[in-house]
Amino acid sequence: MIRKIVAILILVPLALLIVLFAVANRAAVTVSLDPFASDPPLFAVTLSLFFVMLIALIAGVIIGGAAAWARQSKWRRRARRLAAELKASRAETETLRRQLEAGAAAHASITSIAYRHPTAA
Repeated sequence: MIRKIVAILILVPLALLIVLFAVANRAAVTVSLDPFASDPPLFAVTLSLFFVMLIALIAGVIIGGAAAWARQSKWRRRARRLAAELKASRAETETLRRQLEAGAAAHASITSIAYRHPTAA
């Protein structure tokens, strides 16, 4: 419940700021991909400033997420390996527990037959 309230307290003002930014910066800008700056740029597109900024923000989030995901591959691989080891250990423990119970039951019946206390008649 608190998580939802905190998310609302953060997301609503953030969305409001994005809308205000978009309304205030709707002037057209030319984005050129021509590194030599020819008079009419060879590769250029004219977009609203807010649209250029939102594209840059979204690209940054995607690139950052991909970089974080790539850096965590070592930990994901280790977690998979440890999960497999844990599964194998649990199976082995269960097998040994069944063997121990079966052996204890057989051992108890044998000792009750084979061993008689000297005071027993």
